[in-house]
Amino acid sequence: MHKRAFLVIAILLALGAATMVADSGWAQVSNLEQAIAEAPRGTEPGQINEDVPKGYLGIPGGPQINMILAFFWAVWVGWIFSTVGAFGGVMAGVGHITIYGLGNYAGTFRQTAPTINKAVTDSIRVSNQFLVGTSALISSINYYKLGRLVLPVAVALAIGSIAGSYLVPWLTAGKVSFRDYVGYFGIFVLALGLWMLYETTPRGAAGKKKAKQAADAFEATMKKKRSGEKIDTSELGVKMTNFSLGRIAFTFYGVEFSFNPLFSIFGGFIIAAIASFLGVGGGFMLVPFLTSVTGLPMYLSAGTSALAVLIGMITSILSYLQQGVLVHWPLIGTQLVGIFVGSMVGPYTSQYIPDKWLKRVFIIVAFYVGLNYMARGFIGKDIMALLFG
Repeated sequence: MHKRAFLVIAILLALGAATMVADSGWAQVSNLEQAIAEAPRGTEPGQINEDVPKGYLGIPGGPQINMILAFFWAVWVGWIFSTVGAFGGVMAGVGHITIYGLGNYAGTFRQTAPTINKAVTDSIRVSNQFLVGTSALISSINYYKLGRLVLPVAVALAIGSIAGSYLVPWLTAGKVSFRDYVGYFGIFVLALGLWMLYETTPRGAAGKKKAKQAADAFEATMKKKRSGEKIDTSELGVKMTNFSLGRIAFTFYGVEFSFNPLFSIFGGFIIAAIASFLGVGGGFMLVPFLTSVTGLPMYLSAGTSALAVLIGMITSILSYLQQGVLVHWPLIGTQLVGIFVGSMVGPYTSQYIPDKWLKRVFIIVAFYVGLNYMARGFIGKDIMALLFG
């Protein structure tokens, strides 16, 4: 089947997910205003001070986010997601939780106004996904043009992700406190960092000879092009060789890969469910899944995961909004511009970065973010505060 047909299927899946959610009715009324009215008044943390301007989500005294900072952080988010196909949601979460101060702010209402605590937490979750969804859209188009997107794999993952992305917001919106959320966020990030670290060992790399062979061939070709040699790469990208319900095979730079689409559908469901709960794109789980389970090189995993993330994000965002979750639209609009810039640059800069360095960036970020957020969620302190008082 021609690869354009798979792109059409992916778009139809996205539209189908949107229709499924929209037809069930949008939640029109949020209980945030009632929670604000019932919260204790005063100037202390966890109290509403009506004498100061409204900030995030229209809450009096809420954080006043610097939009210039938000723009440049979004550029970083778009670049890292479009470069490695993962960690966009994690970095978006770091921005919302730490850089903009929303995590500390939500935490102050844990005892005094739990509804505000949960409303800000849900807003962080869906805001992360707006950023990742936009980056995923741009990255999918760019990688498709570069011949570095395996559409059958992405579509198989997306089929499973629709159910997981819709189910979790429906079950958890308005029920998760910030402290619980950030602790689980840290666990999953650290676990994936450990897995990626294992893959850099001789034993972990032993089962990925095909991925290394394809990566080496790709890097060698890009090196020749940069030296001025004229090379036609149009026939070296992803080429389908076999398609059936039990096995799909393709070649990339002369190396053949194959996978079972049914297994990818199941993996897509599990990954999307976890990602939707965490409020991230799921690329940080999809990339290890693609590189470890299906054996794809990182150069193909980034683009392939981007399209799968896009389908899941459309479903998850609409599901959260259906449950009445609020977003701060001025912040979202500013960040989407930054995401566009970063996402346009990422696919073109990644060809200059060796495969192993992409993984090392992934691992370093995973260790720091995972340990820090686990400490915040389960101990109540940042990792730096624990280490240095």
